[in-house]
Amino acid sequence: MQIITESLGPQTHATLHGYLRRDAPAATYPAIIIVPGGSYTHIPEQQAEDLALAWSARGYQAFFLRYSFAGERQPLLPAPVIELAQSVALLRQHATDWQINPAQLIVAGFSVGGHIVALFNDLWADAAFNAQAHTTPEQVHPTAVILGYPVITPKAGFPQDAATLATWTDHPAQIEADQRVTNQNAPTFIWVTANDPLVPVQNALAYAQASIAHHVDTELHVFHNGPHGLALANPVTAWKPASDQPHVAHWLDLAAEWLTEIHASSKR
Repeated sequence: MQIITESLGPQTHATLHGYLRRDAPAATYPAIIIVPGGSYTHIPEQQAEDLALAWSARGYQAFFLRYSFAGERQPLLPAPVIELAQSVALLRQHATDWQINPAQLIVAGFSVGGHIVALFNDLWADAAFNAQAHTTPEQVHPTAVILGYPVITPKAGFPQDAATLATWTDHPAQIEADQRVTNQNAPTFIWVTANDPLVPVQNALAYAQASIAHHVDTELHVFHNGPHGLALANPVTAWKPASDQPHVAHWLDLAAEWLTEIHASSKR
């Protein structure tokens, strides 16, 4: 395995960390970018690495994005969404060197990382957004997206205070990801726990409902129990006993099976 770190430019703290399979020099692999959570103030890098390595073990060229945080930009958004677009473009730019199949490029976001990915899914085809990112839709379009316990809209209970929201944006309506879904959104897999105490399940439900209304290929799994921030929901990422949830841990198999179908349908 080759481990790489790529800066997204001198004007940002954002970096893309990659774990590249090199066992078959002539092969190409699907790729996935993990966009971790952390309330827009930090990211749990060990958890992000564990998520990336879990996908690497399933045959993916795997990356995680350290995006800009609140305090590094004021207001923060849309900088992390732009950084994700630039990361997707970077993968396509280096597809040959990094042995990536550019037709199989996935982005997966967790908690506020899910907010970034959901907004990116809404905006990847938008001309004004691409002008901000200095990209084109052809460079940044995702094959599919995965959202784990995502933040979607401030109207659904996170963040709970106006002061935090003010560090994110001056225009809250512009970051309501469920309101910006279009028919061009990529196929979307969403998983969440019904009793998430931090980011209410209504976030995921709102995005799923909007996606289905726009005829987006959508799969939603609502597990009955589990705290926020489950990641792999197994002992590898368990940060307390209650975050080791064997039932919820099936999300990874379900997502991988779903992606196999998505990849197969894209070849037809």
